[in-house]
Amino acid sequence: MHNQVCVSGSRDATLRVWDIQTGECKHLLIGHMAAVRCVQYDGIRVVSGAYDCLVKVWDPVSETCLHSLNGHNNRVYSLQFDGRHIVSGSLDTTIRVWDAVNGTCLHVLSGHRSLTSGMELRDNILVSGNADSLVKIWDITTGACLQTLDGPSKHQSAVTCLLFNSKYVMTSSDDGTVKLWDIKTGEFLRDIVKLDSGGSGGVVWRIQLDKTRLVCAVGSRNGTEETKLIVFDFSVGGIKCKSSPTSTSTAQEASITEPWQVRERRAEAIGGADLNQILSIRILGSINNEEGPSLDEN
Repeated sequence: MHNQVCVSGSRDATLRVWDIQTGECKHLLIGHMAAVRCVQYDGIRVVSGAYDCLVKVWDPVSETCLHSLNGHNNRVYSLQFDGRHIVSGSLDTTIRVWDAVNGTCLHVLSGHRSLTSGMELRDNILVSGNADSLVKIWDITTGACLQTLDGPSKHQSAVTCLLFNSKYVMTSSDDGTVKLWDIKTGEFLRDIVKLDSGGSGGVVWRIQLDKTRLVCAVGSRNGTEETKLIVFDFSVGGIKCKSSPTSTSTAQEASITEPWQVRERRAEAIGGADLNQILSIRILGSINNEEGPSLDEN
């Protein structure tokens, strides 16, 4: 979404450009031969990844495909696009870095052993999470892998979501944990969240945070954990996570720069077992409905 325009991709292999004020479909983009899995839009160009193994770059106004990026040999599951570079992750276990202007492949990033389920790109640094339980940090200008977040404290199942800044990487997983890592050294720092049901079905699907709050979308694939949002409030005096009787998460003691200083442990659970898997979270200001600040170094 950009300003008042939203772009959607569908199992019918098309993309649609919508006016979110009127609900009108303004443009239809046709060219993929299978389901469109991921979409990025910078207000000028649309980038899509699909199960036909292709990444496409579009001019949404003229409804033309500018580039068809051919290189993956299996489904494309994840995308990042910063206006200059396109980064695509695939079931073929590789990540490809493309020039967004001319469509050439700049680097093939190899090292994961399974599906790249999620990525985040900031400047030249890419962090990728994978179904192989590993998280890797890359320099997309050189194609080099800078760090692999591994070791005895690594995730024990697929990585589901990640966030990072110039100091830290935060990751969530099918193993029911949220972990904090040092981005420079790759060192594991601590578990932010551990579900009691982790290892027996409990999953942290998505994480999102601002300067004072961490929101975790949790649940399970087998009924061992209710589907709910757990909201941790990192406010005055350290983290204050309001705890409900149904919450089984724990926030452990630590002494790390805000917003990860932990003193009191309380968590507020929102939702219940009637919900299905939560796929996306966005934090908005609670008083004046302004968008909350994003993860940063302050």
